[in-house]
Amino acid sequence: MAVIRAVGVADPASPSGCLLYIVTNLAQTPLSDRLRALVDTVQHNERTLRRFQDVELRLIGAQDFASFLDTLFVHLPQEFALASVSVWLDDRAPMLRDLLEPAALRALDQHRLKTSREGGLAASRLCETGRPWLGRVGEMDAVSCATFFDDAAMPASAIVLPLAAGRKVSGYLCLGSQDSARFGVGMATDILERFASIVTASLDNVAHRERLKQLGMTDSLTGLSNRRYFDERLREEIQRAARYSVPVACLFIDVDCFKRINDTYGHLTGDRALAAVAACVRQQVRLGDTLARYGGEEFAALLQGDRSDALIAAERVRHAVERLDLQDDNGERIALTVSIGVAARTIVGGGHDAAAQGQSLIEAADRAMYQAKNKGRNRVEVLGDDVREGGDKA
Repeated sequence: MAVIRAVGVADPASPSGCLLYIVTNLAQTPLSDRLRALVDTVQHNERTLRRFQDVELRLIGAQDFASFLDTLFVHLPQEFALASVSVWLDDRAPMLRDLLEPAALRALDQHRLKTSREGGLAASRLCETGRPWLGRVGEMDAVSCATFFDDAAMPASAIVLPLAAGRKVSGYLCLGSQDSARFGVGMATDILERFASIVTASLDNVAHRERLKQLGMTDSLTGLSNRRYFDERLREEIQRAARYSVPVACLFIDVDCFKRINDTYGHLTGDRALAAVAACVRQQVRLGDTLARYGGEEFAALLQGDRSDALIAAERVRHAVERLDLQDDNGERIALTVSIGVAARTIVGGGHDAAAQGQSLIEAADRAMYQAKNKGRNRVEVLGDDVREGGDKA
């Protein structure tokens, strides 16, 4: 009888759950049986490699981080009947820092993506020689189990693969199976290590793509979103507000007497003033609100809430900027204030013309800001009553 040796990872078509098979000890079987076994093995391996190539192509072609994670967490376990797939990534790695900052992680809402320091240390202990760890999950330490698995769905066996470029490890990929024999000590891991290298390269590609996208949507001086990004978010927010009949508000913020600051202290100090105001405003609005440098010394904030909420936020911003301690080259304090216009709308009748409705909202906030300027600066103004888009004045 032929002896079959397993190489690699899981295959849903196989009861034993192993990926590649090599027929050994063929001399004890009749020639026809040996040939049939060899053909079956070659065909099986070809099918498995094609499935792996499909997953790899998805990873390589991922245009954003969400698509990359979807391939790992949804497509990969479906393709190979895995009980679980989880990833630990080092948020200190330069290329991953933006992808893994807290707000971005909350937006992704992926509990299988881990970044805790304890989890990274536990994974590095498992793979301390730089080689994958594999075996029964019961043999893992408690911290590693907590890092890679949910208590309610603990697999029977698993493999932990370092995601490394050269000697630098940026994360670990963990695959789990309900079959306790699927990932065992002594199993060849060549195919899986190759797959881990594809995951690492694809992750680097995604990080570069996201970085380029961010640069195209970010103001280089302040680090805030730019007008292009703000206009896109404004359109999306108008559509959301129309769909759920909720209010949306806009703040239009202008640094008072900014030309005098440039003329008196120079453009480098003017740039520092803009950066300081941007950071200050960012701290005063909620995490989910959109803040952008709209142009020159103007900033725009898009808030979820009604006029009362927007006025409270605007006053908070005004007070915070007024208290800023920006100093000139001689250590003297430079007084900074802002004038803020507020507009808030409840969108009714659908958000079909979201661009036009968004433009109307920001124009109202802009007019209110000029009203604040005309009334003496360093103040917050709102024009009359809120307007119910698509209907009458409210």
